[in-house]
Amino acid sequence: MLRNMRKAGQTIVGKAIATIFFGALIVSFAIWGIGDIFRATPASTVAEVGDTTITVDQTRNAYTNELQRLGRQFRTVISPEQARAFGLDQQVVNNLVTDAVLAEKAREMGLSVSDQLVAASIMNNPAFKGADGQFNRALFDQALRNINLSEGGFVQEQRSAMARLHLAEAIAGDINVPLAAKEALNRYATERRAASYLLLTAAMAGDVPAPTEEQLQTFFNERKSAFRAPEYRAVSVMALDAASLAKPDTVSEADARQRYEQQKARYGTPERRTIQQITFPSPSEAEAAATKIKDGATFESVAAERNVSPQDLELGTFAKAEMLDQAVADAAFGLQQGAVSAPITGRFGPVLLRVMQIQPEAVRPFEEVAAELRQEVARERAQGQIERIHDEIEDLRAGAKPLADIAREKGLTLVQVPAVDTNGLDKAGNPVNLPEKDAAVKAAFASDIGVDNEALRTGTGYVWYDVTGIEASREKNLDEVRDQVAAQWREDQVAQRLSEKARGLTERLEKGETIEAVAQDAGASVQTATDLARNAAKDDLTAEAVNRIFAVPVGKAGNVANGPDARAVFKVTSAMVPPLVTSTQQAQNTENQLRTGLGDDLIGQYIAQVRQELGVTINQQALRQANGGEL
Repeated sequence: MLRNMRKAGQTIVGKAIATIFFGALIVSFAIWGIGDIFRATPASTVAEVGDTTITVDQTRNAYTNELQRLGRQFRTVISPEQARAFGLDQQVVNNLVTDAVLAEKAREMGLSVSDQLVAASIMNNPAFKGADGQFNRALFDQALRNINLSEGGFVQEQRSAMARLHLAEAIAGDINVPLAAKEALNRYATERRAASYLLLTAAMAGDVPAPTEEQLQTFFNERKSAFRAPEYRAVSVMALDAASLAKPDTVSEADARQRYEQQKARYGTPERRTIQQITFPSPSEAEAAATKIKDGATFESVAAERNVSPQDLELGTFAKAEMLDQAVADAAFGLQQGAVSAPITGRFGPVLLRVMQIQPEAVRPFEEVAAELRQEVARERAQGQIERIHDEIEDLRAGAKPLADIAREKGLTLVQVPAVDTNGLDKAGNPVNLPEKDAAVKAAFASDIGVDNEALRTGTGYVWYDVTGIEASREKNLDEVRDQVAAQWREDQVAQRLSEKARGLTERLEKGETIEAVAQDAGASVQTATDLARNAAKDDLTAEAVNRIFAVPVGKAGNVANGPDARAVFKVTSAMVPPLVTSTQQAQNTENQLRTGLGDDLIGQYIAQVRQELGVTINQQALRQANGGEL
């Protein structure tokens, strides 16, 4: 919890610390009691915490910000009904109450944060730093505009958030984790077990006769909701992104070749050269050495005269772009293999170069990648048009122009699906093909026929959608799903038979019979599983079956479903827990995990106690007003 608070302290808005961090305490409120929240408060006030009031406007702003954040996170439109179903309104008000509780307590204790510390936290916030790593005033101002806060308001909220953080750290910042807790977590994480088992398969259930009409009808009547036809919606969806706007045919060959030359390395490996170099203290000495080489002296002899060892001669093997000195690179890549350069004035003095080896470039030719390059350039150009075309489409939508007509006018693709359910499946159970399918389907089921829906903002553009038809959910009759019902009835009968058989075999094992004798009577083979770990499947055993083995004492027997059509009968043969070693990184991670959990509990209890001391009242009517609900 404290870790979350520290992370939140680095975000754009200081108040996000409490919003993100204290949202985790909602469960604590349920545990410690919120019986005081239904007393009446003034209509303009959502909550009162001691001497602090939380207004309708504060709550509305926090609710709207959280709604927008979730919408961006899940890339969909969240309706007020969905938000209330998620408990978003109660979560937001509880976050605000928790902020107020800690703020009240901080004031009571005289806690404050200096101007210098607040200023440093803002100056060091990565969100406000430019490309040079320094505080950027323009970024700071833009962030304040985005969250609709004045500079003074932001500073005050940052100061308050930091005070709350300091208070929380004082409560739970340095907790000693009990050894018993470490050992318990060590046992849970590292315990390994072994078991002997046998598997009862569907074939061992015997011959299951076909159900009578009466049995089938009764089975269906008891499970009608499982066979209910879901609600289907007909939708039209149009996407606007760079891919849909790109016109590769309009990209000239010259533009494509220019991009090819700029990014040749993407299409293979560039030419590389192994280069030797002799450095001279002055241009005149370099000229003299070059003359000697022209007169027949070797490169090595000139190097020896200058006390340059063969190892120091080697500059290395490089592509041209990898070389630090551009003058040296240009000269080296202009030489023939084995040739010695004229004197070159490099960054570190005059030099002579010799190219020892040339590795030719291996690059796919332009013609082979031309189509890809044109598509890439076209997409980049299209990206700059998205906002303009979005505005044009919104104007057409405002004029009640149908989505199909807009798609034709703008050259975009309109995808029409006659029926899709909330899971994105058609009536045959197959996935439908829609742009941004998950977000579009969720948004469509939050809308209605004839509604002018706001476009969904995606990572690459926009998606518009219209609901054109609704087929309500309905109960199916037996004839429509007879085959499905019959198959499920048979699966149910097989599961019952295997469960009864497994129960009998388990009782025999508990009475002392060997698993080999029991397996022989059941027509199954005995298998052994070793090194079993919690929550992990092993051999023929599912993770659920393994977890059941960990729930049974060593030497005892049990049985458990092992997948949809089998059952495992087992006997636990051993369990081993490695000793706790506190010096390893894993042990340190475990201790940190426990410390975080204990800190969360301490802070939760503290806040619950302070709530009771201060007195908290919440006006549910004002809360509904703040989140747009009916009064």
